[in-house]
Amino acid sequence: MPQKAPEGRGPVRYGPPAPDTGLPVPPVLAGLLSAAAGRAAPEPPGGGPVLREAAAGHWWRWGLRTHPEDVAVAPGAPALLLALIAAHGGDLLLPRPCPAWWTPQARLLGRPAYHVPTPAECGGVPDPYALLETVRRIRAEGGDPRVLLLSVADDPTGTVAPPELLREACEAAVAEGLHVVSDETWRDTLHDPHGTVLVSPAEMCPDDVTVLVDLGGALTPAAWPCAVARFPPTDPARADRWTDPRARVLDVLTVLDSVLPGPLAPAVAHALDEPEDVTAQARHAAAVHGRLAAAAHRAVLAAGALALPPQAGRHLYADLGPLRAGLAARGVTDSPELEGLLTERLGAPAAGGHRFGDELGALRVRFGTRMFLGTTGEERTEALGAEDPLELPRVVRALADFGAALEELR
Repeated sequence: MPQKAPEGRGPVRYGPPAPDTGLPVPPVLAGLLSAAAGRAAPEPPGGGPVLREAAAGHWWRWGLRTHPEDVAVAPGAPALLLALIAAHGGDLLLPRPCPAWWTPQARLLGRPAYHVPTPAECGGVPDPYALLETVRRIRAEGGDPRVLLLSVADDPTGTVAPPELLREACEAAVAEGLHVVSDETWRDTLHDPHGTVLVSPAEMCPDDVTVLVDLGGALTPAAWPCAVARFPPTDPARADRWTDPRARVLDVLTVLDSVLPGPLAPAVAHALDEPEDVTAQARHAAAVHGRLAAAAHRAVLAAGALALPPQAGRHLYADLGPLRAGLAARGVTDSPELEGLLTERLGAPAAGGHRFGDELGALRVRFGTRMFLGTTGEERTEALGAEDPLELPRVVRALADFGAALEELR
């Protein structure tokens, strides 16, 4: 039965937002924004020198050689990805499942987008053999595959791709002439940064990878739209608007007037410098959400459902296929119906897998961990400041209610 979009909204406008931290704005960032409130001029398309210098330094610290001329800044990841897709042309390949906002970008530009299955170990990266087969099939049908989008630390699955698998996928893509766009928004949200190996595709294929980061993933508040892209370093003597992807991206951003508000720039530059007053809070929040995600993962398995262990982000992706008989008895036979049932039962967003490119009949859903923090700002701040959120009675009750809701579906 077709599901009507609430309040008459279309499927794109009703797309689920990325799970946010629940943290208040860091005082140092709020102070910088307030001090720059009188700045009337916006940043130029792609960002000004100070902002791009800060972004270059961010990647230098991650071990990627980057200069300000290799960077572009935009007010949010969707605007930047739209410009990247427009700049490269051709058809897109995406892992299945993938972030909910990726596919609408391709549709908006009228570009074909093909989903490639992910391996059993993780999400975010296509299975290398399935990728090669998909590319060959597209070309046999007259298509023109040119860009592969992937996310090493993944939304929606919350997993991190093993380096060896990532290398195989990237080498397969480059061998077929694809440019790789690596969304690394969740890189700074690892639950166990010392026990998880995360490698950027740009370290493996430096000439064929553009890195995209939405700073709202960890370093800045979600309400402050800002994203940065790192392009493969280009010899300035050979760069022009026709051959240099960054130049073409700047053209698109200019046409869209997609520029960062001037007052945001000092705060964003400070966050990109990764000072302790920003990163300490981000690290602690990642650890707290990691504890909550692990507890939710245990509840999912206890109910008889399936999920990969989450390693990053503020979410986990569950497959309720083993509960299909119990769900069918409640009139739930597909992903939209599952989303409606769980959202109502939990009182919190539970985005169905169809929003992430998964099959409509697959009973998969993304749960965000924010629902365990509390309903008020004070409750969320208390939980995020706790050494162990699982010691808070309110959090324990929320997790118990979550587990009970899943158990009822048997």
